[in-house]
Amino acid sequence: MTKTNKKQGKLIVFSAPSGSGKTTIVRHLLQLENLNLEFSISATSREQRGEEIHEKDYYFLSAKAFKNKIKNDEFLEWEEVYRDNFYGTLKTEVERIWANGKNVIFDIDVSGGLRIKRKFPKETLAIFVKPPSIDELKIRLKKRKTESEDKINMRVAKASAELATAPLFDTIIVNDNLENALKEAEFLVSNFLKS
Repeated sequence: MTKTNKKQGKLIVFSAPSGSGKTTIVRHLLQLENLNLEFSISATSREQRGEEIHEKDYYFLSAKAFKNKIKNDEFLEWEEVYRDNFYGTLKTEVERIWANGKNVIFDIDVSGGLRIKRKFPKETLAIFVKPPSIDELKIRLKKRKTESEDKINMRVAKASAELATAPLFDTIIVNDNLENALKEAEFLVSNFLKS
C-alpha cells in the first residue's frame, strides 16, 4: 500500500461500541451516490450470525487462516477482540476499492479505527459514534436478539473502555436521535471529501 498514489481515495472510519448505531449510519451513507463510497468488508474469525453472507458482510476465516494472514502481513489493521475472535482489514480490500475510484468507508472496532487514522492521518476522517448512555446501549443489544446474555454483558463491559477513546477521534456523533445522527454524519463526510 503506497501513500503516494495520486488516485488514492479517502478513508472514512466509523467506530463505536456495539449497539451505538454506527452500522445504520454507514448503510445510510453508502446509499448517497454523491459521496462515492464503498464499504470495506472486514475479515473475522468469528462464526457467521443469522443471515450473514461470506464476502458481503465479512470475509469469514478460520482462526488459523486469520493468524496466517497476520504472519504474512496481509492486514492494514487487525485486532483480537475477544480470545481467538479476530477482526481486521485486508490490504487487498482497500486496494480493490481505490482501484474502483471510490472512497473507503469502514465500520470497525475502535482500535482498528485508530490504527487506520495513524497510518493515513491526512486521508482519514475518524468518527466515533456514542450511544446516549450505557443503559441504552444494553437495551439496544438485547433488542437485536443475536447474542446470549453473557455476550451482551461482555460487550457492555468493553463499551466503557471504548467510550474512553472517543476524544482520540476527529469527531464524535452522539446517537440519541437517529435522524439527527444521520444528517450530522452526512454533513461531516461530505465536507471532508470536498477538502
